Amino acid sequence: MDRKLPKLMGILNLTPDSFSDGGQYADVNAVVAHGLTMAQHGSMFIDVGGESTRPGSQRVDSAEQMRRVVEPIRALRAALDSAGFNEVVISIDTTRADVAEAALDIGAGMLNDVSAGREDERMFSLAAERGVPLVLMHMLGQPGTMQHDPQYKDVVAQVLDFLMQRVAAAQAAGVAEDKLLIDPGIGFGKTVEHNLALLASLGRFVATGYRVLLGASRKRFVEHISPATCAGLDPSADRLGGTIAATLAGQAAGVSIIRVHDVRENRQAIEVADAIRSRVER
Repeated sequence: MDRKLPKLMGILNLTPDSFSDGGQYADVNAVVAHGLTMAQHGSMFIDVGGESTRPGSQRVDSAEQMRRVVEPIRALRAALDSAGFNEVVISIDTTRADVAEAALDIGAGMLNDVSAGREDERMFSLAAERGVPLVLMHMLGQPGTMQHDPQYKDVVAQVLDFLMQRVAAAQAAGVAEDKLLIDPGIGFGKTVEHNLALLASLGRFVATGYRVLLGASRKRFVEHISPATCAGLDPSADRLGGTIAATLAGQAAGVSIIRVHDVRENRQAIEVADAIRSRVER
């Protein structure tokens, strides 16, 4: 039986307003130190973003995003290579092709687009030209308004249909099938019930044959489900247990990449769950 474990993608937000770690990595030295720590803990991807997409966030133009991410990515790539982490891929989290191109030019090797190419369709041609992986995520509306009463008739079917349409558009633009990943967009225009339905149905996304990326780290739905365990605490501390529960659901469903803030703790959970599963299958 295939025992392939999901790879971890560490989150590195270079923003002042991200919901749980805004402003923590404001200088290049802090970025490099944290990126190296995530690689040491087992992250095979590091997702760098210069624009927050938390609910209610304000948009950031391309020039400001590039000001935030270009030098940190350059320094992090050099540091990773010097430390022997050549296989760790830096992903650029942006909806703007000019930002993505600048990041690719100085060491990034993957594109993560929460708009799935709707904001800037040149993202598709860029991914095709460079031959890099491209993550297409589902989001209802825009970050500033996406949590204003999101409605679906069948959230799983509608999110799946959207992602398959965006996959088809990307392939029509020349992106190779094996370079595409899909992300159901936990927390992006979804209620708690919508998020739970998607987490319970991750196997349907995996069954498409495309690699699935799951990003549920420190999301607010954890607090809604378990308010007594979160009261008065910071999101960086109070939602770790719920994050790990979502990670293990993703592992059980066969997702390929799990995007997390806390790499060490999630890796530990994945490895222990796999060890238990190996005994069950004997």
